Amino acid sequence: MFIRRENFKQYITLYPVVSSIMAINFIVFLLTLIPGFGTWLLYAGASVNGLIAEGEWWRVVTSMFLHAGFTHVLFNMFSLFLFGPELEKIAGKMRFLTIYFLTGIFGVAATYLTQDASYASVGASGALYGIFGAFAALVYYTRHLFPQLKQIILPLIVVSVFMTFITPNINIAAHLGGLIAGFVLGIVYFNPKNMLRWRKKNITRVK
Repeated sequence: MFIRRENFKQYITLYPVVSSIMAINFIVFLLTLIPGFGTWLLYAGASVNGLIAEGEWWRVVTSMFLHAGFTHVLFNMFSLFLFGPELEKIAGKMRFLTIYFLTGIFGVAATYLTQDASYASVGASGALYGIFGAFAALVYYTRHLFPQLKQIILPLIVVSVFMTFITPNINIAAHLGGLIAGFVLGIVYFNPKNMLRWRKKNITRVK
């Protein structure tokens, strides 16, 4: 399920939203390496609670596309590379995009509500945990039909949450906020009635 066998062209064609998000993140990271400009870009786009409180709301979104080093962006984008395609295929492009952005924003909001004014953070982790949360909702609805999905997703979530608490310099609020928001959105989106309606629409379009 999470083993990617597509070649580069197939991957981009099949999963355009995931591919676009990955491309934007890597391009922005390369821009942060430019002397002077890169430092300015990080400071201008990072999620800083005090500055958000002063009205710089764009930081809620821009911080999702900034990363604090190559390892940071590589790990996050590799996670998106593995786990994003299946959710984009199941939920559809627009619903996947909604899950990604709303959970990322909710992660920043959770950080804003739980941390002091000086707290600053960057990264796509809130949105990535949102993907995990959406999969958890899918597991909830399909636990009897596809028990193998439960065997894959639940250990992944448990390990990810565990690593959140033992790894230094991790934005715990963003991770947990994104995870919870993803689960809630997944409960709404993956309701069997909604899934049936999506299938009927797709069949109608094919006809």
